[in-house]
Amino acid sequence: MAKYFDVHPENPQRRTISSVADSIRSGALVVYPTDSCYALGCQLGSRDGLNRIRSIRNLDDRHHFTLVCQNFAQLGQFVHIDNDVFRAIKAATPGSYTFILPATKEVPRQLLHPKKKTVGVRIPDHAVAQALLAELGEPLLSSTLLLPDEEEPMTQGWEIKERLDHVVDAVVDSGDCGTVPTTVIDFSGGELEIVRRGAGDTARFE
Repeated sequence: MAKYFDVHPENPQRRTISSVADSIRSGALVVYPTDSCYALGCQLGSRDGLNRIRSIRNLDDRHHFTLVCQNFAQLGQFVHIDNDVFRAIKAATPGSYTFILPATKEVPRQLLHPKKKTVGVRIPDHAVAQALLAELGEPLLSSTLLLPDEEEPMTQGWEIKERLDHVVDAVVDSGDCGTVPTTVIDFSGGELEIVRRGAGDTARFE
């Protein structure tokens, strides 16, 4: 049965955030809010967490997982970024964007796209996600909480707990955070490619 944490969306309670972070460090798979819908998250090196996310979402090995980072300094440890890309991403973060980039050796091999050796990274603009990342001190391995055969993510914490009670370990509820996933921009091939148009405005990349 999943633990349920009710967290204020703008002023998250430090003690609660600390409890969630401790759970993640102990191997928990959690549902947490972001600036573009709820996400599944676990510790960066958790193979079990990765497999559970794949199972819940019915994902194949070509799916790009995302490292949700607290800030740009952290993001830069896990992906290779040249100067032009650096400026473009810096101007758009924090925000509802996921960027696909070549991974550094800091990224566990099982997270990499099998052919491209790339990974998704993002910096959310959400107080609860930021508080959790600050408490953890490392990125969260994440994927949008979008269940197989459903067109939109769930937006209510109580509903998420009810439906996923036996497959996740904790639900962090800070109210409705929308149903539109991030905009995905792929910088890995030399030319910028908009892979998915989502919550982030694509005009700055066109």
